[in-house]
Amino acid sequence: MNVGVIGLGLIGGSFAKAAAQAGHKVRVWNRTRATADRAVAEGVAQAVLDDDIGACDIVIVALPPSAVVPWIDAHQATFGKGAVVVDATGVKGTICAALEKYAFQGRWTFVGGHPMAGKETSGWANASADLFRNASMILTPYPSCGRGPLDMLEKFFAGLGFGRVVFTTPQHHDRMIALTSQLAHVVSSAYIQDPLAQDHAGYSAGSFRDMTRVARLDPDIWTDLFLANRDALLVTLEGLVARLDGYRAALAARDADALRALLAAGRTACLSCP
Repeated sequence: MNVGVIGLGLIGGSFAKAAAQAGHKVRVWNRTRATADRAVAEGVAQAVLDDDIGACDIVIVALPPSAVVPWIDAHQATFGKGAVVVDATGVKGTICAALEKYAFQGRWTFVGGHPMAGKETSGWANASADLFRNASMILTPYPSCGRGPLDMLEKFFAGLGFGRVVFTTPQHHDRMIALTSQLAHVVSSAYIQDPLAQDHAGYSAGSFRDMTRVARLDPDIWTDLFLANRDALLVTLEGLVARLDGYRAALAARDADALRALLAAGRTACLSCP
């Protein structure tokens, strides 16, 4: 298939490399033209997208949340008949609501998407064709979307190495991602700012590494993601703050029974997670 990839950071670059490795013809666009030219020079892409978006069967828009809707609005008239346009950002509610106006236009199909893969580094240089190996690809299609585009996407993403495709609503996606991804980044960022963290050498092992790894985030990208998912993330963050206050209160009161009960509840919750 002819695949267009818009944005060549870690996620978009990995999509381009994975699609090329799977035998698809790849065209790319990036805000910084030099990166798109590099993708062509390295043999990943056949060409830089200019006026040939209409030739793409699938267009993957891997831009920051605030840039996705403006880009699709600006190019909506140029997508080819039967094309499927998928965004790849970590928030779905605001994007899918803004693009619902195209749900019944019939010429091309938009499907919200989010690959559950990543790492603490960013950019084309860190992109990898294997980034999505056995990962989940979340899709949030409109109810009006037929099975044809979804069947095509399932086959396409499986060919890129994804282990499964998960279908859900934008709202459920955003609530889940607030917990499983965004809250982890908030906690890691706050945790590593303790002054003692700078002297951790010799005092830390796996727990410290696990807690601090994702604090190496890109502040611009994650500020955009947090604000785009503000409501869901606030609810999740406030719940954590309330639970932490329970631990603080038990410690302050030297209440061993309360502390033991909190720790036991956490252990039970952990053991029951699939």
